[in-house]
Amino acid sequence: MPVTVVRFNLVAPGASPAELGERYRAALEMAAYADEHGVTTVQTEEHHGVENNWLPSPFAFAGAVLGATRRLAVTVSAVIGPLHDPLRLAEDIAVLDLLSGGRLLTVAGIGYRPEEYARAGVDWKRRGRLQDELLETLLKAWTGEEFEYRGRTVRVTPRPASDPHPLLLVGGSSKAAARRAARLGLPFFPSAYLPELESYYKERLVEYGTEGWTMMPTAETPLLHIAEDPDRAWARYGDHFLHEARTYASWQSGEIRSAVRSAAATVEELRAEGVYRILTPDECATQDLDNLVLHPLVGGMPVEEGWRSLRLFAERVLPALEG
Repeated sequence: MPVTVVRFNLVAPGASPAELGERYRAALEMAAYADEHGVTTVQTEEHHGVENNWLPSPFAFAGAVLGATRRLAVTVSAVIGPLHDPLRLAEDIAVLDLLSGGRLLTVAGIGYRPEEYARAGVDWKRRGRLQDELLETLLKAWTGEEFEYRGRTVRVTPRPASDPHPLLLVGGSSKAAARRAARLGLPFFPSAYLPELESYYKERLVEYGTEGWTMMPTAETPLLHIAEDPDRAWARYGDHFLHEARTYASWQSGEIRSAVRSAAATVEELRAEGVYRILTPDECATQDLDNLVLHPLVGGMPVEEGWRSLRLFAERVLPALEG
C-alpha cells in the first residue's frame, strides 16, 4: 500500500480575499474528507510575498488541519528555518504536537529564494549558521529544561508530548544539509531522489557517531490529479499545473535539485514531461508508485474540480489499492 498524500499550498493567482477564504475552507473540508477515507498525510509548505498568494503560514494551516482531522499526519515540507524565531517556533510546534497527539512532522530547510530573506531582514549569507542555531535551539527547548540562548538563560514550555521530541527532519539537496542532519542525529529529507547524498549522510552518521534515517522521494514522485477524461482535463485545467511549474522554475537555480523541477514552457511539454500527471482512477491505481501525491487545488484549480479529483481518488483509487 503506497503512502497517500494530499498537498495544499493554496496558490490562487489574482484571487480576492473572499475567494481565498473559500479555498482555505475548502482545503480544510478536503483534509477532513481525506482523513475519513484513510489518506495517510496532508502536506503543506511555506513561501512569502508571492503574487499568486502562496501559503506563507504553514503552522497556522497545519493547526487547522490537525483540528479538523483525527488520524492523518500533517507534514510541513518545508519550513524555511532561518526566517523563524527559534524560541517561538519551538513553542508553536510543541503546542501543535500536544494538540495532535504527535501527528505533526516538520521538515526544516533553508530555502532557495534570497528575496524571502531580504523581505524578512535576514542575512542570506548567514543562512547556514542560522539554520544550525535553529535546530540546536529546538532540540534544547523541547527538553523543558533551562539552557543558554544568545547570552541568556531561557526555558520553553510546555514540553511536547512526543518522546524524545516532535518529529523533525533536515531537508535539502546539499552535502551541508546532510552533514547538519548527521551531526545532530536528525533524520534527513533530501529534496529529490539523490541516492548519492543519502550515502553521504550515512557516512557522516558513522563519522559523528549518531543515528538517523532518510525519508527520500522516489525516482518518480509525480503530482497527481484524477479525472475520468484526462485529455479534457488537460485542455481545461492544464494552465493551472503550468502556472505552478513555471513559478517553481523561476525560483530554482541550476544547483537546486527538487522532485518537482520542471523545464516545461507549455501545457503540452508539461504533460509529456510527467512531473504533473492527470490520470484516470484505474491508471492511478496501477501506477506502482511508493507515494501517491494528490494536488487537488494546484495553481488556482477551481474548487469544484479539486473536489472531483479528491472524490475519485478516495472512492475509486483507494479501494482498488486496498483490494
